Amino acid sequence: MSTSAPRRTPAPPEGGWEGLPVFTEAVKVELQLTQQRKNLRHATGTIRDKRADRAAEVPNWEELRTAAAQIKDRVGRHLDTYLEQAERTMTEAGVTVHWARDAADANRIVTGIARAKGVDEVVKIKSMVTQEIDLNEHLESEGIAAWETDLAELIVQLGHDLPSHILVPAIHRNRSEVREIFVEEMGRYGRPAPQGISDDPPELAAAARAHLREKFLRAKMAVSGGNFIVAETGTLVIVESEGNGRMCLTLPETLVSIVGIEKILPTIEDLEVFLKLLPRSSTGERMNPYTSLWTGVTPGDGPQDLHVILLDNGRSRVLADPLGRAALRCIRCSACLNICPVYERVGGHAYGSPYPGPIGAILNPQLHGVSDPKDQALPFASTLCGACNEVCPVRIPFTDILVHLRHQVVEYKTGKHPTVEQGVMKTVAWVMADGKNLEKAQLATRAAGKVLDGRVLGPMPVPLVGRWLRARDVDAPPVETFRQWWKQHEAQKHAAQKKEA
Repeated sequence: MSTSAPRRTPAPPEGGWEGLPVFTEAVKVELQLTQQRKNLRHATGTIRDKRADRAAEVPNWEELRTAAAQIKDRVGRHLDTYLEQAERTMTEAGVTVHWARDAADANRIVTGIARAKGVDEVVKIKSMVTQEIDLNEHLESEGIAAWETDLAELIVQLGHDLPSHILVPAIHRNRSEVREIFVEEMGRYGRPAPQGISDDPPELAAAARAHLREKFLRAKMAVSGGNFIVAETGTLVIVESEGNGRMCLTLPETLVSIVGIEKILPTIEDLEVFLKLLPRSSTGERMNPYTSLWTGVTPGDGPQDLHVILLDNGRSRVLADPLGRAALRCIRCSACLNICPVYERVGGHAYGSPYPGPIGAILNPQLHGVSDPKDQALPFASTLCGACNEVCPVRIPFTDILVHLRHQVVEYKTGKHPTVEQGVMKTVAWVMADGKNLEKAQLATRAAGKVLDGRVLGPMPVPLVGRWLRARDVDAPPVETFRQWWKQHEAQKHAAQKKEA
């Protein structure tokens, strides 16, 4: 690649996350993508089988899960203390600590550091929190290119796409699609894919390695997230599988790590619990290939200018809810996605957020509130089967929180104005409250049954009911109720007994 290559990153779809429809509308499109459903079924099935095997090898697996939940809950109860301790120990180690109230704050800080360093590009480690704040798009608007270096994130970025999984952002793509993306897009943003490249995974990985290597070698600034921050020592921890993160953490002169305030751990001993749980729950490995721990600046070794941005962005809101705060235990392993029957069929884009699946269904409405229709829909994007509860390494009670959030959504909607659904439920309550009321209602259903004459009910222009019937076939109401049948049955029985007597 020549030095005159453009320093502009591939743009995501127009509108990004904000441009995606509400879940109930998105699923109608996603369910039609048969290749995507096939890709998801294969990938999630493989990962969850590996997770089950690796978890079964650990004799005290359930005790580890309980310990992790208790550690995270303790952090939540004393978060202010641990955050102050982490700020103090990181500062003493030579790290510049910033506090960001929201996404705008965090983006402004990163841009300011890049401007001060005079850089027009950064390399990035895969990070959910930078997806959450739309950092790449913000930097691009400021004339700063942000290059994703994780293989799956690179596929998504070059494909002008959005990630659809926490751990495997390109899970919805198969290797033939990846090859097409590399052939068509790599040359526009750096070293092109080799001529005649096949869809063989080693060839694709080699093309990505060559494409990224020159970016690693020339970048003066890197941006990362953080899996954990150890409060007692000021140590940051990143776990990864490819080594691209290690390149970002060692080669550039400046490293900026954006970390959610809930990622604090009290001690190094606590870290041991999570390093046993995380790789087994995420990739189905006994341990992750790369674990990077760094404590401040070491002269002559690695970045000499370290910054950590502690991000709130709604987390304080989550912490204020005694039940919902358990969502902050999340260590972003994605086990809940891989087990979820809803996610497996609709994919991550249907959730309209970087956080899809069960964790997205409970985290997004809490981070943002339930005033937006997109967030209102997510607590209902679940069958409440409870599989996510069983695999979560930190024992998040997903189904309890989902029901809790559904209640909040209903309270919000009905607090604004009465709804059709509310009226229907009141009518049903009246019918079920008294047998005489039920008998009166059955007069109407019998009449409807005679009119429909056994025809199956389909979509119809009736509020609420019509929408419900779009995806369901329902038999017509019976022309005879159980009460009628019972009376006739008893009359016939008594007549037969009388005749025998």
